[in-house]
Amino acid sequence: MSEHHVVVVGGGFGGLQLVNALKGAGARITLIDRRNHHLFQPLLYQVATTILSTSEIAWPIRHLYSDRPDVTTLLGEVVGIDTAAKAVSLRSGMTLRYDTLVLATGATHAYFGRDEWEPVAPGLKTLEDATTIRRRLLLAFERAETETDAAIRDALLTFTIVGAGPTGVELAGIIAELARKTLPREFRNIDTRKTRVVLVEAGPRVLPTFAEELSAYASQALQELGVELHIGERVVECTTEGVETSQGFIPSHTIVWAAGVQASPAAKWLDVAADRAGRVVVEKDLTAPGYPDVFVVGDTAAVMQTGGAPVPGIAPAAKQQGAYAAKVIRARLAGDPAPPPFCYRHQGSLATIGQSAAIIDFGRIKLKGWIAWWIWGIAHIYFLIGTRSRFAVAWSWLWIYLSGQHSARLITQKETMRDENHR
Repeated sequence: MSEHHVVVVGGGFGGLQLVNALKGAGARITLIDRRNHHLFQPLLYQVATTILSTSEIAWPIRHLYSDRPDVTTLLGEVVGIDTAAKAVSLRSGMTLRYDTLVLATGATHAYFGRDEWEPVAPGLKTLEDATTIRRRLLLAFERAETETDAAIRDALLTFTIVGAGPTGVELAGIIAELARKTLPREFRNIDTRKTRVVLVEAGPRVLPTFAEELSAYASQALQELGVELHIGERVVECTTEGVETSQGFIPSHTIVWAAGVQASPAAKWLDVAADRAGRVVVEKDLTAPGYPDVFVVGDTAAVMQTGGAPVPGIAPAAKQQGAYAAKVIRARLAGDPAPPPFCYRHQGSLATIGQSAAIIDFGRIKLKGWIAWWIWGIAHIYFLIGTRSRFAVAWSWLWIYLSGQHSARLITQKETMRDENHR
């Protein structure tokens, strides 16, 4: 086996696709991630809204590569890169030398300079985020059941989502259905059907990256579920008491942030140019400027398409970039000519509105309604890892479809209602 050492930082879609595509390439691979699991992020909102459990959308990275002796998996956090020495430094103090480095470190939520909002308005990027939101969601109903002050009870039963992209729309739809269809028979002192689900968007419409006709359909479907749309309103403050927008105050004890993303510090590690979201502005072969042995893929990279539009930060794009970077690395190891520059192939945009409607934009072909929802579901089940996960997710969806009951409604963390009151 060649001693060429490929260090991959990040076990998301881009990182795993690259490692998979390098099988048999004759390289020694070290995969580093801060968590021991790969997460299927497109379904993360379903963990946050009690539909799926964490084990149904996450898999141990070590298990995924247990039959790949060329792959070493490390649990660790990269804190710096020495490009001169070609080495990465981990928080533990460990240093790893590399011949080729791949940064697939993803992104986190961005608060546009107001990071102090994060404790009261968590974003949704990790399993920890999802279980935090799920806990707050369920505890809000529990606290409302015993609350005697009408104003406080109303604030407890108001759920505000900031940002009307796919994540915000999907969260709003499921929370509305949970309150109106699943929970009403289970509470005695409150009518969960009176729950307010508020979706705040600073832009002119929901799902701004979709065609206007699909955006309009999504707006109508959300309103039919009872979601309040606050379009064209900018958030100016988030507190434990609610959200202040440019149009007024919304008393709300549960806030979810779905309004923006910020890339990892990869650009700072390399000391290279970055865009406004902190993503590395890469070359046409996805390498960092001035560093042909460093590839940057996925949400960490700012990749421009031929027409000048940026490649979207979605899972299929990350997987295409990971596969392309692997192709370049394989060509170098074999002494073959480099492949043509990276070219993104858009395979469509998808979003769901509740458990019975969705929209799909394939460009010329646009679908909406229950047919789109079934296609969306089949596509997501197909891309899950392993037969067990596919069966478990399909069964969970079928059970909810037939019974209306969400199966993942356990409050299991050690935090109590008292802790949540003082968060």
